Amino acid sequence: MQIWAGLGNPGPKYAGHRHNIGFMAVDAIAARHGFGPWRARFQAESAEGVIDGEKILLLKPQTYMNESGRSIAEAMRFFKLAPEDIAVFYDEIDLAPGRFRMKTGGGAAGHNGIRSMISHAGADFRRARMGVGHPGHKDMVHSYVLHDFGKAEQRDWLTPLLDACADAAPYLAARDEERFQTEVMRLAPAPKADPRKAADS
Repeated sequence: MQIWAGLGNPGPKYAGHRHNIGFMAVDAIAARHGFGPWRARFQAESAEGVIDGEKILLLKPQTYMNESGRSIAEAMRFFKLAPEDIAVFYDEIDLAPGRFRMKTGGGAAGHNGIRSMISHAGADFRRARMGVGHPGHKDMVHSYVLHDFGKAEQRDWLTPLLDACADAAPYLAARDEERFQTEVMRLAPAPKADPRKAADS
C-alpha cells in the first residue's frame, strides 16, 4: 500500500491558489482512476483506490499547509507505512512553470508543508515537485503562491500537467519514479518561454 498526499490549504477561498497544486494533482488522479468518494479521515480528505494492483490512499490534509505532516504521519502510523511508501505532490517555486521533478529525501527548501512533513515523518519520502515559477523576489513569494493561477497558466501548462500526472500514475504505483517523471514531462512538456526565468533545478 502507498499514500499519495497533495499539499494545500482547505476551503474554497484557497482552491485555485498556486499553493494548492498538490490538491489539484491528487484530485486529477482520483478522477482518472475511479477512486472511491472523498471522506474525512486522518485530519484530511481521503479517497481509496487501486492502480495497477497497488492499493493507494490519496490524502488532502485539512490542517492547513504548515501542519500537513501531522495528517500524513497519522495515516502512516495507522497503516504501519515507512517514508518510502509516501509520495507528496506540492508546488515548487524553484522550478519553472510546468516543470516536474521527482526527488527522494533532502531538505524543505523553504516550503512549510515539506518542513512539517520532515518534522513528523522524516525526510525520506518521495516528492513530486510541480513547478509554479518564482515571482522574482523573495518578498513576493508569499503573495504569489497564495494567488490563483491565471487563465493562461491553466490553459498552457497547469491542466496538461495535472492530466499527465493522472495518466502516468501507474509508474508511480510501480515505484518507478524516474519513469513517472519522464512520462509526465513527455505528456506535458513545460512551456519553452518562462517570463519569470525561474531556476530549473
